Amino acid sequence: MTLYVMDTDHLSLFQRNHPIVVSRVFTARKRPSDELATTVVSMEEQLKGRLAQVSKASSSGSLVLSYTRRKTPFEIFSNINVLDYSADADARFRTFRKSGVRIGTQDLRIASIVLAHGGVLLTRNLRDFEKVTELMVQDWSIEAS
Repeated sequence: MTLYVMDTDHLSLFQRNHPIVVSRVFTARKRPSDELATTVVSMEEQLKGRLAQVSKASSSGSLVLSYTRRKTPFEIFSNINVLDYSADADARFRTFRKSGVRIGTQDLRIASIVLAHGGVLLTRNLRDFEKVTELMVQDWSIEAS
């Protein structure tokens, strides 16, 4: 079985109906040998983003739209496995920090969660995530070659 873990950017692309991402997600969901998930860190990032949109709404129309979009993450997260930030993930995170891996804190937490679960990270941010040794990454927003 292959565990594919969507990073926050891939979740956003899926929510916006990016045709390639949507197609690959549906294909993965059809295969019994594949599992699709995301992380609690990506969940946090999505929810914070939606809360910020409501706070920044400057007109009645943008406020209505912001509240409508606020429920989208809940719909997504009710249909996908959300991986926890476990003690194993935290130990990996601290080891990477001590060894000098320099990527964003949230990204490194996501990478640590994916490694703790033995998954493949789906992201467009290959440049940063490839700095994390042993992490397998794929970008499902581009056509497979």
